Amino acid sequence: MTDTLRIPAPVIFCMLLFFVQKPLLDFGYTKELIIFLIGVFLYQVVGMNNYVTFFAILLTIIPCSLYFNYFVGANKSRYYASILMFFFLLMCSMIIMVLDHSMAGTIDPIRSMLLGEPVKQSPAGLAVTQFNFGYQVVAITTFAFIASCTTGQYLIVRALVLAACIVCIYLGMNRSAFISFGAGVTLFLFIYYRYRAVFLVAATVIICFGLYTYVLKDNTDDKNNILSKNQAKEANDFNRADMAAENLKIFADYPFGLIFYGKTWNDVTYRNPLFTFGLSSHNAYLMFITLLGPFLGLGLLWAIYYKTVRLFWQTIKNVKHKGSAIYVAIFFTFIAISLNALSHNGWLMSVDGPTIFIYFAVLHYNRLKDPVKQTEPVQEELAVA
Repeated sequence: MTDTLRIPAPVIFCMLLFFVQKPLLDFGYTKELIIFLIGVFLYQVVGMNNYVTFFAILLTIIPCSLYFNYFVGANKSRYYASILMFFFLLMCSMIIMVLDHSMAGTIDPIRSMLLGEPVKQSPAGLAVTQFNFGYQVVAITTFAFIASCTTGQYLIVRALVLAACIVCIYLGMNRSAFISFGAGVTLFLFIYYRYRAVFLVAATVIICFGLYTYVLKDNTDDKNNILSKNQAKEANDFNRADMAAENLKIFADYPFGLIFYGKTWNDVTYRNPLFTFGLSSHNAYLMFITLLGPFLGLGLLWAIYYKTVRLFWQTIKNVKHKGSAIYVAIFFTFIAISLNALSHNGWLMSVDGPTIFIYFAVLHYNRLKDPVKQTEPVQEELAVA
């Protein structure tokens, strides 16, 4: 709030717990929090020797779980209001990003004020760097387009939403966001429309290819877009494939995980020209397994994603059910942002972007349909009544 007194945003967010939903649900995310605690501690503290980030991550994860469990509770109205408000804020971030292209001198100071720290990369929205902003782009575009399909909007509305999504990705200058959005939406289309998805995907590809060939390819006036980024010098300085190959070499040298050899990431990348300035392979899962090893690393990954994998089949069965239209959009958004972590260091366990909120939103929907048992005092009151 000031340079002297700073209250973390998640703590302010948790003040909503004074308006908890009654009757109270038993806390249902104990296992997830234990897994997060173990995974983040091993990765950040043991593997990276970074205590500050460890506590900062927990300061976000714990209030988010409390928010869904006690504020949202079994109230569907609060659940949907939370989802819509969250994505409305992401939409505001997209608007700021679009304005940042032409009004950087005005927008960047506003971004810095809202974020509470100096802006490092532009153009972007409510994020310090374009990498973090990429998660916002993936989330809002995937959710918006899929929601327009599952809620039965007119074809023209879906087309306009898709066009807006493509504009956000084009101006957002995040190539991994484009790939993640494409993969998540394509998977949804084939599940939702089945064989008709072939024509939809083909038509979209043809239209986009035509726009690129006849409109965008020769337009060199604006350098702040996803196409010009491929030609920029900084995009070619660090080849992701080469960096991943170097990461695999490190994994081959320390197959049980760096933490079991008493090594940190900085120890094994010392004087490596591809890993200067604290760089990594830009693959969150590969980094996690490299530090924690295949057994512990993969075990923790399975533990944290197990419920979402199990819910995936349930989601497919109800993909056309009108009552689950928003949830389907949320679930495929979670798939898209999970794929985005294949190209970035940030991911679910580092709570980059909207990842942790969407994770708990996916898990909590299942509790809305079948609320877990209430606390004992509440059950006794109901029995007396």
